[in-house]
Amino acid sequence: MFLKLYEENPNPRYVKMILECLADGGVIIFPTDTIYGMGGGINNPKVLDRICQIKGIRKEKANFSLIFHDLSMLSEFTRPISNNVYKMMKRNLPGAFTFILEANNNVPRIFQSKKKTIGIRIPDQPIITNIVNEFGSPIMTTSLVDDEDEMGGYLTDPEEINERYKDKVDIIIDGGAGENTASTVVDCTENEILIVRQGKGVLD
Repeated sequence: MFLKLYEENPNPRYVKMILECLADGGVIIFPTDTIYGMGGGINNPKVLDRICQIKGIRKEKANFSLIFHDLSMLSEFTRPISNNVYKMMKRNLPGAFTFILEANNNVPRIFQSKKKTIGIRIPDQPIITNIVNEFGSPIMTTSLVDDEDEMGGYLTDPEEINERYKDKVDIIIDGGAGENTASTVVDCTENEILIVRQGKGVLD
């Protein structure tokens, strides 16, 4: 299913369909403030199995982050963080960052790294953050890599994404053209904050 959503006044019927799809363990493709993502709810293990099958990767090699709607979800899914880290995140979010934090027991173990950490995203993209807010739980996300691009680029055109994935996922959300630059990954689990990958976001 291919649904066009706008950042302002998204179609309530479409939003309801997306929420029901997520609740039923569906897989969706959606826009962020960087590249398009593929994901679903975190409480159904079959969602992860299906996404790994679609991407042709093993679960052990999968690299997932969680999308929050705002920082109020932090305490529910991550271990306590320092004031400095919180202030830094507050300055930079919503934005094109993935912050690596220590996961707590509310994050299913399958999404945690061996170090029991998880990547957190709060994109500057109201379509997906509003969906997460209404869903009431984070959505796992993984990047939509263009398998036909030898340079390892990303799919940016919703029409092309639909053409390739319409028979593989349940819903594709057209939120306009995507970016071709991933988020900046920031590790906040050690004493010093470390930029693991410089992407679109410039850390303040």
